[in-house]
Amino acid sequence: MSAAADILARKAELRGAALAARKTAFAAGQGNAAQRLAAVLAPVADAVLAGYVPMRTEIDPLPAMAAHADRGGRVGVPVIPGAGQPLRFREWTPGAELVPGEFGARIPVAGDWLVPTVLIVPLLAFDWRGYRIGYGGGFYDRTLAALRAQGPVIAVGFAFALQEVEEVPVEPTDEPLDIIVTEAGVIRPGH
Repeated sequence: MSAAADILARKAELRGAALAARKTAFAAGQGNAAQRLAAVLAPVADAVLAGYVPMRTEIDPLPAMAAHADRGGRVGVPVIPGAGQPLRFREWTPGAELVPGEFGARIPVAGDWLVPTVLIVPLLAFDWRGYRIGYGGGFYDRTLAALRAQGPVIAVGFAFALQEVEEVPVEPTDEPLDIIVTEAGVIRPGH
C-alpha cells in the first residue's frame, strides 16, 4: 500500500470512531461551547464570518453566529457549488429562510455571496496540532487554501472535546486550524 493510500485508509478508520465519539458527546450536550465560541470571535467582530448550520450530531455554532451578526458583523454559510470546488458562502441572518442544499446541509434561499476572513469549521476529529478530519470531500481544505492565497484567514475548529484524537494523519493538501473551541476550552495549536 502506498503512503497516500495508507493515510486515506487511516482517515477512513478514524471517521467511524469519530462519528461514534461525536454522537456520545452530542447526547451529553454542548454546555457553554457556543458562548465560548462567541467570546473567541468577539475580537474580530468586524470580520466577515463563515459559520455553518449544524446537521445530525454536529456541535451548534448558531448562537455564536447570531452574536456576531448582533455585533454588526456579516455571516455566511457554506454552499457546495460542485464536486472538487471550493465552497461559496451565502449570507445568513438569524431567522433566514433555509432550504436543503447538497448533502442535506441547509442554506439560505437568498442573500449576498460573501468572502469570509474567519471561518467556523465543522469536523469529525481534530488533534492538538490543529489538523482535522472532515467528511472526506476536501471542501474546507480547498476553500481555506484558496482564501489563504488571497490574504490572512482564521480557521476556527468547533467540536466536542471527545472528538480530539492523538494524531490526525496529514496529507499535503490538509489545511490546519488556527484555533479549536470545545465545551471544555480553547486550544491554540502552535503550527
